[in-house]
Amino acid sequence: MAAASALLLAAGCSSDGGGTAGGAASPSAAPTSAPASSAQSAAEATPPAKGTVKVVRTVAEGLNSPWGLAPLPEGGLLVASRDEGTITRVDETTGKKTLLGEVPGVSAAGEGGLLGLALSPDYASDHMVYAYFTSASDNRVVRMRYDAARPTGEQLGAPDTVFKGIPKGMIHNGGRIAFGPDRMLYAATGEAGEQGLSQDKESLGGKILRLTPEGEPAPGNPFPDSAVYSYGHRNVQGLAWDSKQRLFAAEFGQKTWDELNAITPGGNYGWPEVEGKSDDAAYVNPIDQWDTDDASPSGIAYAEGSVWMAGLKGKRLWRVPLKGTEASADSQAFLEGEYGRLRTVVAAGGDKLWVTTSNTDGRGAPEEGDDRILELQVS
Repeated sequence: MAAASALLLAAGCSSDGGGTAGGAASPSAAPTSAPASSAQSAAEATPPAKGTVKVVRTVAEGLNSPWGLAPLPEGGLLVASRDEGTITRVDETTGKKTLLGEVPGVSAAGEGGLLGLALSPDYASDHMVYAYFTSASDNRVVRMRYDAARPTGEQLGAPDTVFKGIPKGMIHNGGRIAFGPDRMLYAATGEAGEQGLSQDKESLGGKILRLTPEGEPAPGNPFPDSAVYSYGHRNVQGLAWDSKQRLFAAEFGQKTWDELNAITPGGNYGWPEVEGKSDDAAYVNPIDQWDTDDASPSGIAYAEGSVWMAGLKGKRLWRVPLKGTEASADSQAFLEGEYGRLRTVVAAGGDKLWVTTSNTDGRGAPEEGDDRILELQVS
């Protein structure tokens, strides 16, 4: 594994900041509202070819290696620090930061550490926070009860391991988790620098996994008794559903193409046999692709008829307008170089997004105030 990792690094792999991918929808992002008007539906079906982005404000600053971001229904944003292994609550109005606690067992090295966060679909009653992290032996998902009444730094209960055994490496640990509209837990994994894992359906590396909240293979998965939902991935770090409950994922390429994919159950997305679009019908083509210098995508979110994708190496926010599960127009770049590396994008309701920067992760050039959470208005 070490030799394979070294070879990929030497090749300039588009990994976590030289390039690897993800963004997640919270449970509250699942469609629950009344049907849209015909005008709204038409706008969603074919959004304008050109959109806009306005930075409304800086929500918080002074964060260390922020990665996962989970909005709380009662207000506040939970933020995971990849390198410190801590979860902090940020007041989205004042920017005040309150330490919930440190997640035990996190082993932060390379691209590993405390990564994605997601709230239980029954959060209102169970107050469970799910976290994906790199341990000394693997990548795994745990859940912890959040109790705001406890003292600062002691608000996280003991972790209950939900799922383990995902391959780990210095690179390509994936890490995004999200509960889908079906209330199942989706986890994006990387191939940990071992390319052969992606095409091996018996391996958990280089996959999108679909699990019950208790960590069992979800009912209806494409392969019997398996958590694997799709395979042939290099390093997925972005997951989001559109208004029609269709799943999209962002993926880091190696040296040529980063990808945005529409995910189908059992689909083979090609790595390492192909990178980007190909003429081989055995593999699902991305709906859009970018030069790795322009993207290195991590988080994604869906809002206003488009997928919004954070770029690490590309230092920009991409907009991909959708028609069905295809791009309806050329993608647009915003915020180019203005805030450095961008890691996570979360829908904040309506035309608002929350975006985190990632300049303190060892691959950026931190400036005063980094890292920060931004509130954006988009169309």
